[in-house]
Amino acid sequence: MVKLSKAFEGRDIIDINDFSKEELLFLLKIARKFDPDFLKRSKRSNYTIAQGEIAAHLFFEPSTRTEQSFRSAAQKIGMGVIGFNDLNVTSMHKGETFNDTIRIMESYANVLIIRHPEVGSAKRAADIAEIPVINAGDGPNQHPTQTLLDLYTIQKVFQRLEGLKVAFVGDPKHYRTMRSLAVALFKFAKNKIFGISPAGLEMDNQFKSESYNDLAINMKDLDKTLEQIKPDVVYAGRIPKEYMKKKVKEFSYLINKATMDILPKHSILMHPLPRVDEMDPEVDSNPKAIYFKQARNGMYIREALLALVLGRI
Repeated sequence: MVKLSKAFEGRDIIDINDFSKEELLFLLKIARKFDPDFLKRSKRSNYTIAQGEIAAHLFFEPSTRTEQSFRSAAQKIGMGVIGFNDLNVTSMHKGETFNDTIRIMESYANVLIIRHPEVGSAKRAADIAEIPVINAGDGPNQHPTQTLLDLYTIQKVFQRLEGLKVAFVGDPKHYRTMRSLAVALFKFAKNKIFGISPAGLEMDNQFKSESYNDLAINMKDLDKTLEQIKPDVVYAGRIPKEYMKKKVKEFSYLINKATMDILPKHSILMHPLPRVDEMDPEVDSNPKAIYFKQARNGMYIREALLALVLGRI
């Protein structure tokens, strides 16, 4: 355990490919130390585990869940938080370069948490900074902490990460959370992944394996397709128009009560959020729908990750 803990200390968290299966399982185990479902609140002693450390949030594009859960996670383990989520309040608005902004912000912090619309921006920041950098999403490329909380959520429900059938619904081509989760799930045995999308939105080959199946369909046939697959996990996502040049209305779909009724009783519906119009709000009360619990799990993962990267565990 000490050896695995040391493997995280001072580490940049950029790409889910950088993690071994053993490291993933170790991190998920550590996250339980911050999860009230596994630890009585009266016994928690993590509130000052990273006291004196500072997290700098560099959010170059809008975020709700990722930014706020990182803020909450940092504060819950005793860290101070600085940063921005609006370039208009930074010197970049005056023309300061990305490189200089990274150098300045690392002077005030112990870890940088960055979200940016450009692919490779987190790696670029890590190459500049001398303190750990955590990728909170670099365009349509990677979102490793979302993947970690997704794995944690699945493991929490099924008590395993192997032998599962997972259906990605929507836009696997542009959805960074789907491609990252696919890469992670391929590290575990006997998982089958189905990409259900309109033609043209299939996942890029570089993120697939022989266990991945493209099902390009008319999305009006979604319920029938899910009924045939009988997935353990349905991982839905909006059609992210910010990464697409063409109109997306023709690609729309809706998960509703009828969809939930055809899924196996043990199935779960996940979504990284935000949702737009791809899920009927009536689904929220269905016990199979766990996307709000999924979002909460992100806080425990990020508490664990920050503590590990700072060498406090």
